[in-house]
Amino acid sequence: MFASDVDQQILAAAAALQAAQAAEAKQEGRAQSLLRRGLALLGTPYRWGGTSPEGGFDCSGLVGYVFRTALGIELPRVSRDMARDGQQVERTALVPGDLVFFGRRGKRVDHVGIYIGEGRFLHAPRTGRDVTVSELDTGYWSRKFLQARRVAGLGTES
Repeated sequence: MFASDVDQQILAAAAALQAAQAAEAKQEGRAQSLLRRGLALLGTPYRWGGTSPEGGFDCSGLVGYVFRTALGIELPRVSRDMARDGQQVERTALVPGDLVFFGRRGKRVDHVGIYIGEGRFLHAPRTGRDVTVSELDTGYWSRKFLQARRVAGLGTES
């Protein structure tokens, strides 16, 4: 192998590393945009069927609004349909931006939130409660957890 061949391989490897780092930064940037948009809605009132900050949110209305306005990603309107989209991920492999699904009345999906990291998620819980952050790893929501999904287009796909 000639020195110029080695130099070309080094340059190719450096270019590949740079491209991977740029893709990772873009992924982190999209997830951060999503979380900023969602967390800005903390305190917005819950409203059954609600899909806007002005009128309030239900759980899937909040998630859909955040993905649409932060990233231009359209999701199904209701949580059970959202639970069929994207790639299923293990609870131990969650990354910020993943959707977390719950069954409050059994094993059927009836609630959704956005994982924000450190074992917490953003959601619109129920009538009388505002958009909030809750713990995923302990208490009520831990027991009601059913599955998690990674949304195509967020940039966190493997």
